[in-house]
Amino acid sequence: MNHASASNPPAGISAPPPVAAPPEEFLSGPDEARAFWRLRRRLAETLLRQTFSRSRFRLSLILALSILLWLGLFWMFAEGFWFIKGTILDPGTHDRTVRAVLGLFFAALTVMLVFSSGIILYGSLFRSPEIAFLLTIPARVQRVFLYKFQEAVLFSSWGFLLLGSPMLVAYGTVARAPWYYYAILVPMIVAFVYIPAAIGAILCLAVVRCVPGIRLRVLATAAAVLALVGAWIVWSVLSGPQSDLLTPAWFQEILQRLQFSEQRLLPSWWLSTGLLEASRNVWHQSVLFLALMISNALFFRQLAVWTAAGVYRSAYSELLGRNVRRKSAAVAWIDRAAFRCAALLPLPVRLLMVKDLRLFRRDPVQWSQFLIFFGLLGLYFANMRRFNYDVYYVGWVNMVSFLNLLVVGLLMSTFTTRFIFPMISLECRQFWLLGLLPVRRETILWSKFLFAAGGSMVPCSVLILTSDAMLRVTPLVLASHQLTCVILCVGLAGIAVGLGARLPNLREQSPPRIAAGFGGTLNLVVSTLYILAVVLMTAVPCHFYLATSHTYAAVAAARSAGVERWLELWLVAGTAASILLGVAATVVPLRVGFRAFRRLEF
Repeated sequence: MNHASASNPPAGISAPPPVAAPPEEFLSGPDEARAFWRLRRRLAETLLRQTFSRSRFRLSLILALSILLWLGLFWMFAEGFWFIKGTILDPGTHDRTVRAVLGLFFAALTVMLVFSSGIILYGSLFRSPEIAFLLTIPARVQRVFLYKFQEAVLFSSWGFLLLGSPMLVAYGTVARAPWYYYAILVPMIVAFVYIPAAIGAILCLAVVRCVPGIRLRVLATAAAVLALVGAWIVWSVLSGPQSDLLTPAWFQEILQRLQFSEQRLLPSWWLSTGLLEASRNVWHQSVLFLALMISNALFFRQLAVWTAAGVYRSAYSELLGRNVRRKSAAVAWIDRAAFRCAALLPLPVRLLMVKDLRLFRRDPVQWSQFLIFFGLLGLYFANMRRFNYDVYYVGWVNMVSFLNLLVVGLLMSTFTTRFIFPMISLECRQFWLLGLLPVRRETILWSKFLFAAGGSMVPCSVLILTSDAMLRVTPLVLASHQLTCVILCVGLAGIAVGLGARLPNLREQSPPRIAAGFGGTLNLVVSTLYILAVVLMTAVPCHFYLATSHTYAAVAAARSAGVERWLELWLVAGTAASILLGVAATVVPLRVGFRAFRRLEF
């Protein structure tokens, strides 16, 4: 065959289309940015269209709950700022107090944003199926990183916007700030969020790049740092000065302890100072702080882009292509301990619980979030001073202790929604394997329930015990708190497992998306209402009972009025009602889940 016959196709057969020559270089920077923004816009439009057409009830429920939460936080912060304004009459002390409160709030959010952005970026940059496709297209690695970095900023900052905006608006309302105070709120918050998010991105890239090579040294250094921090916390708690509660000396001591949040190099100080200057009608100072935050946000963003350009592709290749040594088949000590602690349970349930524990340990996204949030609460509880408070402040201390219990319960409801509720949907996707096991379907759900209840009961009880020990509450309150922890953990586990089996999502493979669906939203709402009901049933009668029994005058007045016996009956009835509610919140969802899971077709 000659070249002419090979190049000319036979009659009736069309010639194949010419093959386009490969591009010699990437698209220009603006064209590449427009292409990725077009992709993001189309994804957002598709998501909104599907949400409005298929999930209107879920969207309405989320919007209504978010508005109610925002209004509740606004009212609470406004009352707090009015209390500070009416109590502290000296202008200098008032400004110092407000600056300390805002600085501490934003400093805590800075730490949380660094960790949350780093964890989210680890999942999106190194574990996402989409990233394997994006790294094969002719696009710069910096643009791919920016695409995922912007998503991480959005996902890690929505909670800050929901919690921080009512506080800032409430302060502006109480301080009667001018109009430009509200005008600079959004740009200052956005610039502030970019700084810890960029720092978290740099740390994520550095850790992934360095850990495969020097894993033992990194872990040893981290353990040493944690040990030093723990020793410092214990020393500060035991050797710190003690003052009477709610006295001028106590107040000055609190302000001195919060001076660390007023360091001039912290972005939280820039944000709080800029907003305070704007509220005082000093607009030129607030504009200077806004320019300072925007310039630093752009600097750290560019620093993260440079870091990604240098190490991201190599870190990704080394993480996915490194040779993993085959581990021995020996069972880990924590698995053996969990297996022995559940010795009274049937063997299939124990084995399934150990399997769930292994999956939890092998997923750094899950246990890192668990440790971060519970670690922050532990630091907060451990740093409560052992105050020598007078008997007249017993009511305040008990109220704070019940508020701590409420916070722990709400945090646990978030984790059961995020981790326990999606477990049923993920198990259903692998039911072709579980269905071959000689176990009943109810056994699988029982193992999930016991794993969730037992795994949440230990940290909750330890945190509340630490809080009660620091506040030095009465034995009655301590016992009531521990009983409430058990009721909350068991009920939340029953709600998450029951609703997870009744409303599984078999189309999604991502646990966060399953938790963000209609079933996860309903689980979070029901769990929140359950926590509020249980805490109110135990806190209100306990508070009134202790209010009439901490002084001789109150005891005499209660006896003369004949209300002491009624308060005791109320306390017993509230405790019994909370136990009955816990049993109902456990049994009813589990029965519904068992029935639905038994009839589910795969």
